[in-house]
Amino acid sequence: MQKNDNRYETLLTLFEEGLAAYTAAFPVSQSTLSDAMKYSLNAGGKRIRPVLLLAVNEMLGGNSETAMPFAVAVEMIHTYSLIHDDLPAMDNDDFRRGKPSNHKVFGEGTAILAGDGLLSLAFELCLDSVKDENTLRAARILARAAGASGMVAGQAADLESEKNSVFTEERLLFIQKNKTAQLISAPIKMASALNGGKYFDELSVYGDRMGYMFQTVDDVLDVEGDFESMGKTLGKDAEENKLTSVKIYGLQGAKERIQTLYEESVAAIAAIPDNGFLTRLAGQMARRAH
Repeated sequence: MQKNDNRYETLLTLFEEGLAAYTAAFPVSQSTLSDAMKYSLNAGGKRIRPVLLLAVNEMLGGNSETAMPFAVAVEMIHTYSLIHDDLPAMDNDDFRRGKPSNHKVFGEGTAILAGDGLLSLAFELCLDSVKDENTLRAARILARAAGASGMVAGQAADLESEKNSVFTEERLLFIQKNKTAQLISAPIKMASALNGGKYFDELSVYGDRMGYMFQTVDDVLDVEGDFESMGKTLGKDAEENKLTSVKIYGLQGAKERIQTLYEESVAAIAAIPDNGFLTRLAGQMARRAH
């Protein structure tokens, strides 16, 4: 994200303060496990998912205190997925956000448990925050997006694709939708749910297109990016026979797809009042270099 976007920085600061308040009283009794969980959770990053939740909640007139536990829960689930994704049995990456991966610091067993702990803690936080039908719906959206009908299904399909010699656009879109887009779209839908479902359909399309675009940009950056900007090993997609946008569309075709997805995301929210930040954010995501 561009650091000169003051609104993004304001929302990011708001989230970091909320996360710090929660982790200050981290309810984890085993010290090594707690250290491993916090190591990845506090590693920084774009925090795009919680920022999206807080931004949409604010746009719809919602209360940030009500939204914050759900924003923290989303980031916990994203962090758990990164810890597990870096494991030797998955993507086998030694670095994340420019630092050694969790399993390189704490060992594979503890890294697995740290991911498990963050996943469980995310839903404990959601359940503690359920007060009415709106908050319950938000928790359900996250559960579905993260599970066997969402991110986990996408990760399983991604692993299977490495052993496959037949690649199709249909298979690519299934992986992108579930592995990445579900957890980009979920916080946007959750913010709508927290506010009685305002503009739910329009925001769902926006989130869907943003998710596909995010993964397509990642696919391009794996070819054209650099370690300093990305903070992780590059060139692994081709090395591990991953099914990517570049493999299906070619490098130029993938870039054209990014532009199309950007235009569709912006068009989806054109009728929503005060959509300026979400519109700018879509453009920044399309142009990001990390």
